[in-house]
Amino acid sequence: MLVNRSVRKRTSVHSRLKLFLALSRSQHGLLDMTTPAFGALLWLGAFPPLHVTIIGIITVFAGYTAVYALNDVIDYRVDREKAKLVGGLHKPYNYLDAALVRHPMAQGLLSYREGLIWTLGWSIVAMIGAYLLNPICAFIFFAGCALEAVYCLMLRISPFRAVISGGVKTTGAIAAVFAVDPNPSISYVVILFLWLFFWEIGGQNIPNDWADIDEDRHLRARTILVRYGPESASFISLVTLVLTLITKIPLIFSSNIDNQLPFVVVSLFVGYALFIPPALRLYRSRETAHAMILFKRANFYPPLMLFLIIITILL
Repeated sequence: MLVNRSVRKRTSVHSRLKLFLALSRSQHGLLDMTTPAFGALLWLGAFPPLHVTIIGIITVFAGYTAVYALNDVIDYRVDREKAKLVGGLHKPYNYLDAALVRHPMAQGLLSYREGLIWTLGWSIVAMIGAYLLNPICAFIFFAGCALEAVYCLMLRISPFRAVISGGVKTTGAIAAVFAVDPNPSISYVVILFLWLFFWEIGGQNIPNDWADIDEDRHLRARTILVRYGPESASFISLVTLVLTLITKIPLIFSSNIDNQLPFVVVSLFVGYALFIPPALRLYRSRETAHAMILFKRANFYPPLMLFLIIITILL
């Protein structure tokens, strides 16, 4: 009897943890967490000191966990509205963010208080870690949280909220560069910003909107897809992904890695193969299924770039 109670308790704790990880969209977030590592390693052309690496890993995990959860905390009322819609909280079968449970607070699986405590707790850890690395990193993290709040609040105001989303996605990588070098090249930081900005708009934000289009229309959301239509949205997605590839060239040449030309060739090939064909298919078809394929494949771009830079440094 005691054994059964112990098993049930462990199962309950595990289930609750999965709900909190779902709140932070951890499976998606883990892929995005590779962008800070890539940005820092590309700039240095070498591995940072061990203590910086350890603090950096903890800080990155805490920061992304907090910001993703913050999205649901701020959007709590909107997500509750979506929950009332038929199928409002169910994504297509291959949708990465729904791999665990989508919006557990809105579904009543977690309380608002629990979500808020989870978000604040990880925010404190991230802020402390960021300050230890470089006070500028703490400021960048705070700015990222503020931008995320603005992004959520602009849902029914302007499709240019996508620009804010692009800015949020760049903050982790930019902070990581300042964590390993307090005086990096400004040109490198600017190009890094543009590279991640274009990737977020074309490979993440716009394709993701396809999965929400019915809900967004019902809620009168002002997304690029709802405001300008599938043809314009898919064209913008394709153009920004092409710009992602283009900005990757000066980004690499402004870094400190060796063998820059081979790295340019390989990374351009990987990027093109990952998201240009599905972006073209989306532009031609404008179907949700193709948008989800593009979204999913674009998610693996940063991890593959991180893998390439690690191999380059080791060689």
